[in-house]
Amino acid sequence: LVQYSILTSVVLKLHYWVFFLTTLLIFQAEIDVAVQLLLKLKTDYKHLTGQDYKAGCPPPENVVNQDNGAATDGIDEEDNVDPWNVSTSNAKGVDYDKLIVRFGSSKIETELVDRIEKVTGQKPHRFLRRGIFFSHRDMHQVLDAYEKNKSFYLYTGRGPSSEAMHVGHLIPFIFTKWLQDVFDIPLVIQLTDDEKYLWKDLAIEECHRFAVENAKDIIACGFDVNKTFIFSDFDYMGSSPEFYRNVVKIQKHVTYNQVKGIFGFTDSDCIGKISFPAIQAAPSFSNSFPQIFGGRKDVQCLIPCAIDQDPYFRMTRDVAPRIGYPKPALLHSSFFPALQGAQTKMSASDANSSIFLTDTPKQIKNKINKHAFSGGKDTIEEHRKFGGNPDVDVSFMYLTFFLDDDEQLEKIKQDYSSGALLTGELKKILIETLQPMIAQHQERRKQVTEETVKQFMTPRPLNFKL
Repeated sequence: LVQYSILTSVVLKLHYWVFFLTTLLIFQAEIDVAVQLLLKLKTDYKHLTGQDYKAGCPPPENVVNQDNGAATDGIDEEDNVDPWNVSTSNAKGVDYDKLIVRFGSSKIETELVDRIEKVTGQKPHRFLRRGIFFSHRDMHQVLDAYEKNKSFYLYTGRGPSSEAMHVGHLIPFIFTKWLQDVFDIPLVIQLTDDEKYLWKDLAIEECHRFAVENAKDIIACGFDVNKTFIFSDFDYMGSSPEFYRNVVKIQKHVTYNQVKGIFGFTDSDCIGKISFPAIQAAPSFSNSFPQIFGGRKDVQCLIPCAIDQDPYFRMTRDVAPRIGYPKPALLHSSFFPALQGAQTKMSASDANSSIFLTDTPKQIKNKINKHAFSGGKDTIEEHRKFGGNPDVDVSFMYLTFFLDDDEQLEKIKQDYSSGALLTGELKKILIETLQPMIAQHQERRKQVTEETVKQFMTPRPLNFKL
């Protein structure tokens, strides 16, 4: 009865907010707050009933909470996800289904993966097949246009906070390269050295040096120099009037109240932080790059990124139609876990939380054996009897990112779950997967000269057909 009362209260609140949003004319900031509350109420409803909320359908009286706990347990427990912090208390990591509801994006269903395969004529990337890229905004619209011979461009980025990148930083670039190859389209990569100067205790010169060093690792992923433009904000902002004009247009259409609500800025934050989101938004519009698109402002942009960057682009999508530009589409990835577990994403500031692209084979082996969180049992006897839990085992999680063979991955999962495969054996498979992958990356990076970096980072026309 108590649970049914709670459900009824949630439904009544949902009806109230639906009516409120559709009948009152209020400021955009207040609308955003109301929408977020509505999405949270829908999440609460699903948590209690196991079903999506449908208007006009009361909850069944005999509903049982799917967690078999108190009806209110966990309702207020949300993962913390923003552009600067990601944390969760769940050993399996962030609850991405709840995050989709909270952010208002769309889940990448099998239908969309199949459609991408049909349009490109290529087997979907393992990141799509395994749900690593799990959420999107307007991807169907991008494919609709592409099928009508209307091309698009890619935009992704990197915040250069250190000289060395770790394997988690490769995820958006591995996938973006695949998108560039199968769709044969141009790509712009923003290095936000200005952001790192504003947020970190670093000198401007240091941030810019990190940007150049990170560019070498990005180039080593194999991007086509004829279709790729990499730029530092410190360099490009001062040399492109068109880019800066778009930054100012965006700034004019976002209030201080809105940016505080979206990003959580406080009165003690410097004005550079408050104005920065417009700089990350500007590459979403094609006329920010006149040397590439010749002043066209109607070329659609697709942004592959981790979902913690979505607040920037929710703001961008809100502004776009008001300044006469198409909304950017997005593909969101899940987070790459730290060696210590999926509760947090990897950190460039903690050497033992990460496998760095500069690590030697010996360092890779030692880090995985010593620090990789295990889903196995305490003793070999218990593990053989009960099996391990691949859902929380970091070595298995890493293999889902980097082992391309689906059948081999499934066999590893079954063997580990049954107890046939021990934790040490699973770690050995990961070590043997990562060591050659990182060694090959290091060899490719050695071939990246200062002249190569200059080629990629010089504003110029790119070779493609729109």
